[in-house]
Amino acid sequence: MGLEEYKGVYVFAQQVDNELSGIAFELLGKAKELAKDLDTDVTAMLLGDGIKGLADQLAEYGADKVIVVDDPELKEYRTEPYAHAVSSIINEYKPEIVLVGATAIGRDLGPRVSARVATGLTADCTVLEIGDFPLNPVPGQEQKHNQLLMTRPAFGGNTIATIACPDNRPQMATVRPGVMQKIDPVQGAKAEVIEYNPGFTPNDKYVEIVEIVKEISNTVDIMDAKILVSGGRGVGSKENFQILQDLADVIGGTVSCSRAVVDNGWMPKELQVGQTGKTVRPNVYFAIGISGAIQHAAGMEESDIIVAINKDETAPIFDIADYGVVGDLNKIVPKLTEELKKVVK
Repeated sequence: MGLEEYKGVYVFAQQVDNELSGIAFELLGKAKELAKDLDTDVTAMLLGDGIKGLADQLAEYGADKVIVVDDPELKEYRTEPYAHAVSSIINEYKPEIVLVGATAIGRDLGPRVSARVATGLTADCTVLEIGDFPLNPVPGQEQKHNQLLMTRPAFGGNTIATIACPDNRPQMATVRPGVMQKIDPVQGAKAEVIEYNPGFTPNDKYVEIVEIVKEISNTVDIMDAKILVSGGRGVGSKENFQILQDLADVIGGTVSCSRAVVDNGWMPKELQVGQTGKTVRPNVYFAIGISGAIQHAAGMEESDIIVAINKDETAPIFDIADYGVVGDLNKIVPKLTEELKKVVK
């Protein structure tokens, strides 16, 4: 079968406990952009048990079609039945592009599906766009058009790689939560709903879930925060993070941190921003005592306003900051907190 027979942009619409995950809406937003460039439509793949009612919500966020696989075998996520269902959809409907969230579920599902349908997978993409590949014409080599160009940090974040999959379909990518932006929902929008079931035959790869234990965390999800007060190695100690907490309390913000802080055991992993942490898009991001290495910048550079405080005037963070203050954070942050107390009610 020729590559030209593969059409459409497909999104794996992750749901947990019959509630759609935010990454599903983010991927639909990006899928709409890609589909427009390719003059095609967007299809959401919705898997689970008793989940048909979620189709309208996917339509409101950009899905033109929703393929529903509703089966008791899919009640909780398990690798084998989910991989079987998604790969069956791909083999049946032949999408040109498949997007999967780089969540705990997506990181497990994506590679297994790509192997089953004999195509490549680019993981942890930060940019997706339609273009030519190779990017620049190479003598004696065909430059193919309308390719999915998948950009991601490589070599520990020290460089950026743009990858394509010109000779196989579908073109598959996983995308970290928080990187893409969801569109404003269109209330009342409807999608064509296609009920599909590939049939499930349990085998020795079907694990049995004996018990699900849900941990209740008191940690705020920094991806939802509108204001983040983030600290790095320059804060100096776990105790010194109280200075940042005081500032956050005054302005209604949430404290977050860099990888170095987590590695030192000062703050929990759930609060880490960056390539190996979470990608955030707050309205205001305070980068305090953070150098701004590319690994950290990848997780926060899309913030609306970035305020950097660092004693090193050559720190890379100042290259992306909207406002920068050079000086001792131990003096600057408390003074800033006191001044804000006067105006914030």
